[in-house]
Amino acid sequence: MSALYPNFKFDILKDAPGHRARLGRLETPHGAIETPNFIFCGTHAGLRCMTGEEAKAAGAQIVLANTYHMLVRPGPEIVEKLGGLHNMMVWDGPIMTDSGGFQIFIMGYEGESDEIKMRGKKAAKKSLIKINEEGAWFYSYKDGSKIHLTPEKSMDVQRALGADLIFQLDECTSGAHGKNYHADSMRMSLRWGDRCIKRFAETGDGKQALYGIVQGGNFMDLREESAKRINEQDFFGMAIGGYFGKTQGELHDIVRPTMEFVRRDRPVHMLGIGHVEDIFAGVKAGIDTFDCVEPTRLAGHGTMLLKGQPRMRINLRNSKYRGDPTPLDPVSTFHISRQYTRGTLHHLIQAQEPLAEHVLSMHNVSVMMQLFGEIRDGIKTDKLDQVEKEWIG
Repeated sequence: MSALYPNFKFDILKDAPGHRARLGRLETPHGAIETPNFIFCGTHAGLRCMTGEEAKAAGAQIVLANTYHMLVRPGPEIVEKLGGLHNMMVWDGPIMTDSGGFQIFIMGYEGESDEIKMRGKKAAKKSLIKINEEGAWFYSYKDGSKIHLTPEKSMDVQRALGADLIFQLDECTSGAHGKNYHADSMRMSLRWGDRCIKRFAETGDGKQALYGIVQGGNFMDLREESAKRINEQDFFGMAIGGYFGKTQGELHDIVRPTMEFVRRDRPVHMLGIGHVEDIFAGVKAGIDTFDCVEPTRLAGHGTMLLKGQPRMRINLRNSKYRGDPTPLDPVSTFHISRQYTRGTLHHLIQAQEPLAEHVLSMHNVSVMMQLFGEIRDGIKTDKLDQVEKEWIG
């Protein structure tokens, strides 16, 4: 491993037969996580409707905050003054921050993001001003001020935030872009990666580890070129990001061959993916960690996660749960899931009580941790295919 990362280590404990899944351990200055694992999103330095202590009680080992949003509000200087993300989130375990590249894209091209509810207010249309070799210029969704984000500034901001695992700045393209744009953008992101590594090395203190991001859209020759170049760059880990096509099948057809080009000795993260079918496909392709807002966002819509259900979901707003005495999960090892009934949550949702989202957020975190615990056990015992059938049929 590179001298840039003296306090980080990734060990592969077991390779699964028949596919690329592996059991691992990722060590950081704030503790180790077992892989494969899921990273819960605390976009604005706050896990949705739960404390860090409650998330840990539900089984969470690592959380994520968003560079773009922390740059806009409250600003990296304030975060640093408050002791960094660990102090703000009251979380003593590992933290990941993304680069801000996805939010630049989604805010610029689509005008608003599902991640940004902004208390019912829409973000300004086409907030992206321009992207070029130097970096990205965009308008703040908070006050309309102009913000310039370069690879170097992304490193500086993430340094101030203090996360353990951080990402290079990249551009996230879409299906509206043709192959030439994808190619130019991917190569620019590679050059941005070199600049991120340079800045990281200049300012590093051994307390953070940097990931590169494989881009190229749904063009496999571009994905191969990106992965092979990132293999050579001095990153600790690698991430699969960008546009994955319009269907679940396309996503799997992109990720599986892309992982054939990714070096095996580094941890690999998949950006923004949380559906159970995609998780199993990713694990079998060799992905080690995943992140997505889905578990806690679904809680806000009255949806609970549960093993064996279609798409792993139950909609507790449905009238059939009125008066239902069944616990959220009667066989769960998590006390909250055994104590609260589906009928109680149906009532709390209908009454618009904040407690509903609080309880469901904790429950959904525990179910995701149950899923990944069983995935790790399945790899350990060579029964991953059986585990997959139990979860999605």
